[in-house]
Amino acid sequence: MLTETLAALAAFAFVTSITPGPNNLMLMASGANYGFRRTVPHMLGIGVGFVVMVIAVGVGLAAVFEAIPAVLTVLQALCVAFLLYLAWKIATAAPFAADPETRGEPMSFLSAALFQWVNPKAWAMALSAISLYAPDREVMSVISVALIFGLINLPSVGSWTILGQGMARLLTNPTRARAFNIVMAVLLVGSMGPMLL
Repeated sequence: MLTETLAALAAFAFVTSITPGPNNLMLMASGANYGFRRTVPHMLGIGVGFVVMVIAVGVGLAAVFEAIPAVLTVLQALCVAFLLYLAWKIATAAPFAADPETRGEPMSFLSAALFQWVNPKAWAMALSAISLYAPDREVMSVISVALIFGLINLPSVGSWTILGQGMARLLTNPTRARAFNIVMAVLLVGSMGPMLL
């Protein structure tokens, strides 16, 4: 991969990984509600799940969507339904100050990895990355794109968890914590806007 292409890919990976979307909003909420350490499996699941998704898109899924557009439409409907469910779970989560027994658990590594498959922003990122930086869909090009995303994604999503953890100090009041969770849920629903439009 040429140096200019690599730099452009790294910039694309950074911008798409750091900007708000379902993953980052959920990590911010998790950081606020569970802290950084308990959210690490969630962050790692996002990174690994997305790398696997980019490889899968590059070696064949993009061709399936081109051949059978209805598959993409069904996938988008599933994405919307699942994100609405997650927004509900975030909005109704017990605040950080609550008894740990009633607080629930942060998203696990496997759940976060699997979530990438119903995350509309992840699909948009993966499809765009492959079409822009590995249009030939050669295995080495696809793996290069996936690895660049993997290296850039973890610190990017980690910053959202740190932001959420920092906000936890402001959320010791149960009313403020509940309001925060509701705002995060509304933002999560709002993050579907580009896909729906």
